[in-house]
Amino acid sequence: MIDQRKLPHEEVYVKLYTYEEVAQAIETMVIRGAPAIGVAAAMGVALGVQKSKTIDSQEFLTLYGRLYQTRPTAINLKWALERMKKCFEKALDHDQPLSHIKQKLEAEALDIYTEDIETNQKMGANGKQFIKNNSKIMTYCNTGTLATAGYGTALGVIRAAHEEGKKFLVYVCETRPFLQGLRLTSWELYKENIPQKVISDNMAGSLMAKKEVDAIFVGADRVAKNGDVANKIGTYSLAVLAKYHGVPFYVVAPTSTIDLQCPTGKEIPIEERNPKEVTHFGGKPVGLEDVPVYNPSFDVTPHELITAIITEKGVFDPIYGRR
Repeated sequence: MIDQRKLPHEEVYVKLYTYEEVAQAIETMVIRGAPAIGVAAAMGVALGVQKSKTIDSQEFLTLYGRLYQTRPTAINLKWALERMKKCFEKALDHDQPLSHIKQKLEAEALDIYTEDIETNQKMGANGKQFIKNNSKIMTYCNTGTLATAGYGTALGVIRAAHEEGKKFLVYVCETRPFLQGLRLTSWELYKENIPQKVISDNMAGSLMAKKEVDAIFVGADRVAKNGDVANKIGTYSLAVLAKYHGVPFYVVAPTSTIDLQCPTGKEIPIEERNPKEVTHFGGKPVGLEDVPVYNPSFDVTPHELITAIITEKGVFDPIYGRR
């Protein structure tokens, strides 16, 4: 996988040989993005079983647990791991030889990979109608090929509109503190020759006030049963600004991101990350190191602020249901 920490200036690929290496890659942000994490975790399970000589239920649960704890907010991780677990249990129940179990888990991981790309393309097809010709749109964090198995969620909608021949400008929020917008989304748009302008996060409201933004597209790491959405920290602020200025606010997420066991956004666990992501830049301190830092990686946007949720199965109004 490409090491996302080194983009956009270095395109470095890493090879991972064990499930522990996959877990560390997820934890250290070598790979990030909810769908991509799910795919990586599934492949981590397949790797773990491939390396085993006598896999049993307890050993499987150990590697499952290690991967599960890497990122607590993104539900795609759990969704993919549960698919792998069911595949393993089914093969075990049928008393299949170890070689067959390994083949089945590898095939399941590859299915998750290919299905994610197909899902993203369907979301792009469902969402491109909301991008008008000659419009100006805004996106946040990174929701493209890097955040998925391929094509992208919110950036997939943008890509689909571009492939259709529509002309538009994308405002790319830098996305503090890890700069996924500046480093990753801008890089992807540049590769696709899609017109863009990078802005710092605190410029978004000013642009909306000047009526420079026609629509906003974001991804999601978890969607609660009531339509509340957890996404990269700062998404909530954008949604509030969009509501005030009358700008449509679209969430693009596969149905695997919907957690029906989570009633509302209040129950979504929010991951807190290393304070150095805030106090350091390029490995060098830019703030006082002995000052306390609060660094949640996600926030929750209430469903009342969301215009629509675009999935591979259709477009849904989080208040009134299917459009």
